[in-house]
Amino acid sequence: MTGMRDGVSAGGGINILSLNSISSGSSSSSNALYSPAKEKAITRGVYNNRSPVILRRCRKLLGAAKVKLLLGVCVLFALFLIASRTGALMGWNPHPSSSVSSPSRGGYTVLINTWKRNSLLKQAVAHYASCSGADAIRVIWSERDPPSDSLKAYLRKIVLSKSQSAHKPNFRFDLNEEDNLNNRFKPIKNPRTDAIFSVDDDVVVPCHTLDFTFTVWQSAPDTMVGFVPRMHWLDEEKDGVAYYNYGGWWSVWWMGTYSMVLSKAAFFHRKYLDLYTYQMPSSIHDYVTRERNCEDIAMSLLVANATGAPPIWVKGKIYEIGATGISSLNGHNNRRNKCLNDFISLYGTMPLVSTNLKAVDAQHEWFW
Repeated sequence: MTGMRDGVSAGGGINILSLNSISSGSSSSSNALYSPAKEKAITRGVYNNRSPVILRRCRKLLGAAKVKLLLGVCVLFALFLIASRTGALMGWNPHPSSSVSSPSRGGYTVLINTWKRNSLLKQAVAHYASCSGADAIRVIWSERDPPSDSLKAYLRKIVLSKSQSAHKPNFRFDLNEEDNLNNRFKPIKNPRTDAIFSVDDDVVVPCHTLDFTFTVWQSAPDTMVGFVPRMHWLDEEKDGVAYYNYGGWWSVWWMGTYSMVLSKAAFFHRKYLDLYTYQMPSSIHDYVTRERNCEDIAMSLLVANATGAPPIWVKGKIYEIGATGISSLNGHNNRRNKCLNDFISLYGTMPLVSTNLKAVDAQHEWFW
């Protein structure tokens, strides 16, 4: 055959068109090869419509992100409203009363309970003297022999040297000849503040945490505000008499609730010193004296009975610098159970109120 047939030469070779002839704008449409794959790609937007498809997908993703962000903001706002309402029910007052915020009542008094641990006492006094909110430091001394002159001179010197403010904390000992745990709640002479921070000599609370907790107490000055939460729960009831269990830290962690904060590290109003000493049943004083335990439970019951409100637990790190204490003794939890139930029987009612709220300093906590 002498002619060419559909691009095949007479010699049987293939007539190849260059890519330039396909893509050149000067070539006529009749000379370009028809490509079904190219037409399909154009229809799907692989070439000319590629950018619009990507833009549409990006807009769709951004739209979904905006919806999620809006939902997250709504959830946070709802939680804020719930927390605000709950705080109002607890008696929180975002505007401290004038008696608490007045200059004559500014700051707080650190009330340190100690007994034959002078090395720990020196560390505690030195630390709390460095806290800017500490207006006074009082040491509850319950030993037959008074503190030595050298110890008193050393502590006064350390208070002056460690204080970071121009106004130096007032320092003094409150002497008691009898070793009695009720001594830690005796009214103090000439108090300069309404706020009392009760603390054991082997407990150290960082100053920034202590100052934050003071502001929390100012919002609810009638309740106890502290760092060591405890709980109670009804175990059983026989013959109309309820029996309660006392729960330590792991019970609080597991149950997510608490009804007490221990006075080993807690704020309360100075008026409770008078109530504890002069108005609480003397049978409870006698019980604490005899058992040498549970004065902190007695104070928690006293405050709850007076307010009808729960305490406030502040989340913060505290450090125990001592190696031994009452809580380390065998049978401690059993004794606490007995104390709780005996006190309730003396009160004639269960005044403790449970809660699951806690105060967190958002400036120093990642999760709050």
